[in-house]
Amino acid sequence: MAHKRPYYCLLILFVLAICFVPSFGDTNARILMRFRSSLSNASALSNWGNESNLCSWNGLLCRNGQIFYGLRLENMGLEGKVDVEALMELSNLTSFSVINNTFEGPMPEFKKLERLRALFLSNNKFSDEIPDDAFEGMRRLKRVFLAQNGFTGYIPKSLANLPRLLDLDLHGNSFEGNIPEFQQKDFRVFNLSHNQLNGSIPESLSHMDPSSFAGNELLCGIPTRISCHNFSNVSRSLTPDPSSPPQKKGKNRHILIAVLVVVAVVVFASIAALILIHNHRRKRFQPSIPGKQANSQSNAGFQESQSIDLTSDFKKGGDGELNFVREDRGGFSLQDLLRASAVVLGSGSFGSTYKAMILNGPDVVVKRFRNMNNVGKKEFTEHMQRLGSLTHPNLLPLAAFYYRKEDKFLVYDFGENGSLASHLHGRNSSELTWPTRLKIIKGVARGLAYLYENFPGQTLPHGHLKSSNVILDHSFEPQLTEYGLVPVMNRSHAQQFMAAHKAPEVSQLGRPNEKSDVWCLGILILELLTGKFPANYLRHGKGGNKADLATWVDSVVREEWSCEVFDNNIKETRNREGEMLKLLKIGMFCCEWSVESRWDWREAVTKMEELKERDNEDDYSSYASEGDLNSRTMTEDEISFSVNN
Repeated sequence: MAHKRPYYCLLILFVLAICFVPSFGDTNARILMRFRSSLSNASALSNWGNESNLCSWNGLLCRNGQIFYGLRLENMGLEGKVDVEALMELSNLTSFSVINNTFEGPMPEFKKLERLRALFLSNNKFSDEIPDDAFEGMRRLKRVFLAQNGFTGYIPKSLANLPRLLDLDLHGNSFEGNIPEFQQKDFRVFNLSHNQLNGSIPESLSHMDPSSFAGNELLCGIPTRISCHNFSNVSRSLTPDPSSPPQKKGKNRHILIAVLVVVAVVVFASIAALILIHNHRRKRFQPSIPGKQANSQSNAGFQESQSIDLTSDFKKGGDGELNFVREDRGGFSLQDLLRASAVVLGSGSFGSTYKAMILNGPDVVVKRFRNMNNVGKKEFTEHMQRLGSLTHPNLLPLAAFYYRKEDKFLVYDFGENGSLASHLHGRNSSELTWPTRLKIIKGVARGLAYLYENFPGQTLPHGHLKSSNVILDHSFEPQLTEYGLVPVMNRSHAQQFMAAHKAPEVSQLGRPNEKSDVWCLGILILELLTGKFPANYLRHGKGGNKADLATWVDSVVREEWSCEVFDNNIKETRNREGEMLKLLKIGMFCCEWSVESRWDWREAVTKMEELKERDNEDDYSSYASEGDLNSRTMTEDEISFSVNN
């Protein structure tokens, strides 16, 4: 019988394990109910305690629908006290979010939750200074979002010393003083904008996007392009030593006002000088079109109406005529174009763009390209005629061109509703509802598919697909522009600036391939869903670049916070989250780093055409049930993507 004793022991252990699991779940349930009792206005948590399965409770995060690991109590109108003592007893708690509620007072002592990896407190009413040791011991913490609260005082040194910190968003508070040196150098998200910070930006953060520091008038350093030489004394006077007694607020306020006045005068004088220099250079290098001043209606949306004279540019070295490439275009001559009023729309890596308002004729866009110098006139003309023959509702038609050896002018129809980039990142982003965004991306996909079908032998049918090259009409129907120009671009310039050359295979293999445009489509999908500008997620260090928007989205999804990536303007959309998640998944498959695993354009377009404005029951449940979406219980297979194969 002695040899049977090990089996009896195993049987006993098995029975104990079975008994232990429900008791462990019951323990978590009691802790969570105690935590809920500390909250006010907690009607959104009314199903807590009614279900035996914790993962069916609103706001609970579970892996594989079974293992509880976090709380996502967002947009629930919660008030009261965050009972950290209760949360300490949840041994598996690694993620905590109360975004967009109405919690008040000082930040709770979250440092007691040493296992925490993600902390989201944005859009509440937390206030007061955060103690310098508030994040001490939280060595696993990767993501800290404290934006849009009322925090004051210095940025805690314990926060700057977190060894694994990757995402930090402190914007929209009243933090003051100098920015500390952060132990982490390569952030995926970094935003200190719209606080009251001052002094020099640490050199370790000099590669960050300037928008990360916007709204801090007394900051200086490389990202702000403001020299710290004139700010050194000011910074010392406004940033007291923490060991010294506090100065009177009134005195600091007077100093601050005086400094702001001086800064305003300096900035105004600098701007005036830049305008004078710019106008002087324009007179030397870009002679202007004489003509009528543009009326206010035509100039709606532009800061200034500038007369642009292209007369000498068009005539010097040119063939003397405007070449129309479409039979349904015309109605104006080169002289009409030269006499038209014009305004500058922008200036990019390829050249300048103007809006020309032809008297008794249409408004057109004139794009000047300076990097097509290696193309002969015959080759260029043939390619322009081919582009002019393209007809699709999602392509902005090329109307005409003008050939010069040094540079080329392309004339397009004018899109009166601006670019997708201006809507996503400007003041009108709230106009882009989920149905509108879905309409836009489907139109972009159809236009790209048309280019693939008409340029079957070309590696990059578009080559420069990005949000600023998607023009919208008044019904928000998208039209692609700057398409099909790869064959006539200087190769070195294309490699440096064209969007498709940013695809990962270019750094790996030294050249783009037929799926590089699909990678651009994927980035555009993610930009459309997140509302985030892709350039803010590029790492400017050595040794390659994997810190792109797709990688950031993937990191969020892997932590099963997939809904958090969506733009705030579409995040509250009801009965549409399932379709949004499907589009997110399509975008990630288009952004696969492995070219072999990346979808081709046909598969991407087919999947996008299947998307609907609203979730129906079948489609909704194929991604997640309503309970799953509330508790984020999706499996990794359903909502996790690989971008680093």
